[in-house]
Amino acid sequence: MSLSNSTDANAVGTNRWYLSTAPILRALVHLCVPMAAALIVSALYNVVNAGFIGSLHDATLLTAVTLGSPILGLIMAVGGVFGTGGSALISRLLGVSENEPAKAGEIKHVASFSVWGAAIVGAVLGVLGLVFLDPLVSLLGASGGVVPATGQFVGVMLAFVPVLAASFCLEQLVRAEGAARQVMIGLIASTIANVVFDVLFILVLHWGVAGAAMSVGLANAVTAGYFVTWLTRHSEHVSLAPKHFRLSSSIIKPVFGIGVGELLQAGFLIVTSLVLNNLAAAYGDGPLAAMGVAVRIAQVPEFLIMGVTLGVLPLLAYSFGKGDAHRLSASVRAAALTVGTIAIAFSGIVFLFREQVFSAFVADHTLLALGTTIITAQLVSMVFNGFAGLITSLFQATGRALPATIMSMTQGILFIPIVILANAWFGLDGLIWALTVSEGLVLVAGIVMWLAARGAIARGIADAGAEHAEAVPEDAEFAGRSAAPEYAST
Repeated sequence: MSLSNSTDANAVGTNRWYLSTAPILRALVHLCVPMAAALIVSALYNVVNAGFIGSLHDATLLTAVTLGSPILGLIMAVGGVFGTGGSALISRLLGVSENEPAKAGEIKHVASFSVWGAAIVGAVLGVLGLVFLDPLVSLLGASGGVVPATGQFVGVMLAFVPVLAASFCLEQLVRAEGAARQVMIGLIASTIANVVFDVLFILVLHWGVAGAAMSVGLANAVTAGYFVTWLTRHSEHVSLAPKHFRLSSSIIKPVFGIGVGELLQAGFLIVTSLVLNNLAAAYGDGPLAAMGVAVRIAQVPEFLIMGVTLGVLPLLAYSFGKGDAHRLSASVRAAALTVGTIAIAFSGIVFLFREQVFSAFVADHTLLALGTTIITAQLVSMVFNGFAGLITSLFQATGRALPATIMSMTQGILFIPIVILANAWFGLDGLIWALTVSEGLVLVAGIVMWLAARGAIARGIADAGAEHAEAVPEDAEFAGRSAAPEYAST
């Protein structure tokens, strides 16, 4: 074996070890820290990107990017339909293959279906969007002098839809094998490429918002190329070859069952953002500015928590597929403890120094009282959202499609009537706390569904353990039988 092949095999084996037998704390650090780092870097890029557009000193350009942003969210959601569902299924199959090696052969079909499905659906949506570009721009809220710039931004973005959707899907597939460090490298490389392209297209060539959209598209092409190269060279089971593409119910049902929730969640988030912004606008620029600052302050712990809830998903799915009740329970407990520690520690620090923190962002002292109230509401929402996200990841990892979809939809369904009624009854205070109330209710719904699903999850673990017991000694058979009670008691 050549040195490069040996290195590839070691990389694959190391990532598999983190999923299968590594101490839980080491596994969480390996899977979650790179994910959180990549999310934070991406958030910083959003600020830098706004700075590039702002340097042109044309408010219509910033407005055009803001109005066109929902399109990017929907594109990523398309990739999420195939990527989230496909990656959860791949991680489960990797776990199942510990007991049934033949199951590993199904992974290449899942991977090919996910990537090519994302690209094909993305291409169809991109063409439709370009055909109906004018009405789409109007639907996004563009009017007057903002229309041409919004049309340029959205038009270029739509041309890159297949690349953007496939890139997001590929990121999930790499993460499915426990290769969190490679995901971090890919996302940071995308951010760096984005900045370089911004300098070229915006500052040098003066392409404006079209250049900003071009930068996003080409940066994601770089990322997609990196992920394809890594999977081709390093993955033992994943194949992206079109010849492995299959339209079978054993693939479509679990992939869409989990993935559709991502699309619905993205759609609801866009609608809720539009509703909130329109209601908040009635109170003037002050509350809108204070909300914007509070969101930025809460972003850092939110991304740390998202790093945990997203990063732990492959570990949960692998443990479930393998039938390892002890590892699944320990992973859930450790992730919950980590989420709670991050949320409570950061919330406590910010709450104690809320006035000092807010005044660092806003010079207008008349907004301090309002800003501290908004920060408090945001931090409480963050705690609720963190635990709700972990429950959603558990449902996705264990193939519980209906609860996962309900969790994705519940916030949007609840928030719209809550924010409208709260605004009517309590004014600005109701508007501020509406999201917190909604997040709290989502968490309650998640806990109820988790309690209801524990028995079914435990039976799934026991079934996997029983299948393993047929081919191993009696002591392992006993372990397989004990899997369900062990999980059900956590």
